Amino acid sequence: MSQSLLLDGKVAVISGAASPRGIGLATARLFAAHGATVVILDLDGQAAAAAAAGIGPAHRGYACNVADKDACLRVADRIVTEFGRIDVLINNAGITQPVKTLEIDPASWDRIVDVNLRGVLYLSQAVLPQMQKQRSGSIACMSSVSAQRGGGILGGPHYSAAKAGVLGLAKAMAREFGPDNIRINCVTPGLIDTDITSGKLDDAKKAEIAATIPLNRLGKADEIAGAYLFLASDLSSYITGAVIDVNGGMLIHG
Repeated sequence: MSQSLLLDGKVAVISGAASPRGIGLATARLFAAHGATVVILDLDGQAAAAAAAGIGPAHRGYACNVADKDACLRVADRIVTEFGRIDVLINNAGITQPVKTLEIDPASWDRIVDVNLRGVLYLSQAVLPQMQKQRSGSIACMSSVSAQRGGGILGGPHYSAAKAGVLGLAKAMAREFGPDNIRINCVTPGLIDTDITSGKLDDAKKAEIAATIPLNRLGKADEIAGAYLFLASDLSSYITGAVIDVNGGMLIHG
């Protein structure tokens, strides 16, 4: 069965996308399969370049610390110089830490909020002027079910706070940049079977959690990538400021 290419000719930037079993790389592969030229950003520049090369010679991978505004501006300039445009940004980079409220020290708070929330602002600030010039663009931001339910399985309260901040930031940006024909949305995954979860949950714990989820299993990275593809493509051309839950029914809310 033939399938139309939903991102044909588009340039898509994805942060935090070098991890072999991560959501970012799954998204990069899916976007490339739908015709996009993909730029993978990661703290580890060599890993980013290798991940991009693994998808195909047209794609690129660059080092970028999303919590460093100058680094974000530099990499956005580089992408525009090389490809002439930026059509899609996926703010996917994130880190977590499983601690309780009274265990959160100032350095941990800063680290979690810097990558998960400040990084969304800085990378968005870096690409939005180009999208304004084009009068088109789609930005999708990674939040989490933990922002909605007050804590997740793996992330502490500072992680929930940062991911809730992503929801507010994205909605505010959607309101501001709608007149420029730039759409900004969020994805809120539940528990997804990636490198981050695999080291922290044994099979028994995964089975216990799965029993509480209506679809009776953990999610797959490809299933988050599918939501990102929808938000990046013209299928969602009249959707902005939205939150797409991808959690198997872990949280069903009004």
